[in-house]
Amino acid sequence: MTVSRRLFMVAAVTTAVAASSTSLAAAAPTAVGTGGTQPPHRIPIGPGDSPETLVTKASQVRPTARQIAWQKLEQTAFLHFGVNTFTGLEWGTGDEDPDVFQPSGLDTDQWARALRDGGFKLAILTVKHHDGFVLYPSRYTKHSVASGSWQAGEGDVLRSFADSMRRHDIKVGVYISPADENQYLDGVYANGSKRAPRTVPTLVPGDDRAGGKPRSFTLDATDYGAHMLNQLYEVLTEYGPVDEVWFDGAQGRIPPDKVETYDWDSWYMLIRALAPDATMAVRGPDVRWVGNEGGLARENEWSVVPVKDSGNGSIDYALKYDAPDQGSREALVEARSAAQYLQWWPAECDVSIRPGWFYHEDQQPKSVEELTDIWFRSVGRNSVLLLNIPPDERGLLPDADVARLREFRERIRKELPRDLARGARTRHDRAAGTVTVDLGKPREVDRIRLAEDIRRGQQLEHAVIEVRAEGQTGDGWRTVAEVDTVGASRVLALAAPVTARVWRLRVTRSRRTVRIAEFGLYRSRV
Repeated sequence: MTVSRRLFMVAAVTTAVAASSTSLAAAAPTAVGTGGTQPPHRIPIGPGDSPETLVTKASQVRPTARQIAWQKLEQTAFLHFGVNTFTGLEWGTGDEDPDVFQPSGLDTDQWARALRDGGFKLAILTVKHHDGFVLYPSRYTKHSVASGSWQAGEGDVLRSFADSMRRHDIKVGVYISPADENQYLDGVYANGSKRAPRTVPTLVPGDDRAGGKPRSFTLDATDYGAHMLNQLYEVLTEYGPVDEVWFDGAQGRIPPDKVETYDWDSWYMLIRALAPDATMAVRGPDVRWVGNEGGLARENEWSVVPVKDSGNGSIDYALKYDAPDQGSREALVEARSAAQYLQWWPAECDVSIRPGWFYHEDQQPKSVEELTDIWFRSVGRNSVLLLNIPPDERGLLPDADVARLREFRERIRKELPRDLARGARTRHDRAAGTVTVDLGKPREVDRIRLAEDIRRGQQLEHAVIEVRAEGQTGDGWRTVAEVDTVGASRVLALAAPVTARVWRLRVTRSRRTVRIAEFGLYRSRV
């Protein structure tokens, strides 16, 4: 299903269309970040840039190797689990009794098997939600599994989770909420402290790391910022490789006159030092929140978008986060008065399989049809799907959800069962900027999958998919689909099957040379 699996095979089926003219070129398999000067991940812009300059700059932005690897995941999982699972709340209070956390049959291998069978390649655990309760025995808070009676205070959900995921070849992600109601109650969060140099890790009495001379850092932070740094240090040094660190920007349910200005720059520096391959989302520099919690990308989702600094090293949308257009030529012009950069910042689409993010007994999972629609409008629109599947009070993924994940994966397999264009004869027309695929005989097609070679940026602005009737010559092409953006993944569902032997992709507008990594043709079995 992933672009990476097919890139070499289809490298010869590559269209290159320059903004000023059309031409055809092969996609050279040059790896990003290997030798020489790396292409820019972000480019400065200003209000004086002309529309033409903005488009030129956008065409020059490239993803990092880290972002390319993340985009290839396509489908990732979220696991919201903690005290809210047992209190019935979605947003905890911070003063919960740790004894409330009592999973009677925790089995993270069951989680991993269900996620693997559902087609997930990475899973993110809520190591700490806004209530501040931590799912591992942290040295820096009493609001954790170590303070309760579950497993006599010796339990460690994060350890079990990380080990299970790796046993089943699933990458490990962690969500550590910047908001912390417990630390607010303890007088640490939003206490008005100033940023000052802090040494991380801050060793505590009897610290078992003291004799090992742990690698240390001096970073600017508030009192709470230092608390977060210490917890990040624990997670990133004691639980094996972490592949994604997930943040949000919530402030917590604190009085309106209170605020905690997060030390994003210091947090990012520590993560890069300790987990250089980890993707940082969604307030991070690698991945952005799509702007809704329904799992839905925009019809045309650009990976190159205008951004602005929002304090302490944080970046934010230059346009409104839920603006329907974030990256077209018109959007670039609209944003230039507020934006400071054009950045490769691909979208992650988060949504829960149930109405809530935490498990509630009276809720049921979404139907296969709903999940399939979300897949087409996330993975099929140049984004990565982040689907939340919350464990229940037993510490297991509910049976109904496990079954739904299997059904969901099987449904996607039926939607795109076999690429009819694989191994088909192709023809390149350098003057017209087209790729023509001859299937050998008329075949029914109702799904089309496209991908650009994003190592060369996101360039396509409009293309048509055309067919030619059997035996017809000349200009007898009929348009069956059009598309404005592609990026890493675009899946088109035709309203009705089209039968044709010869199919053509024709790029009609682009920012720079377009390189198509995939032109797949499918007949669904649903």
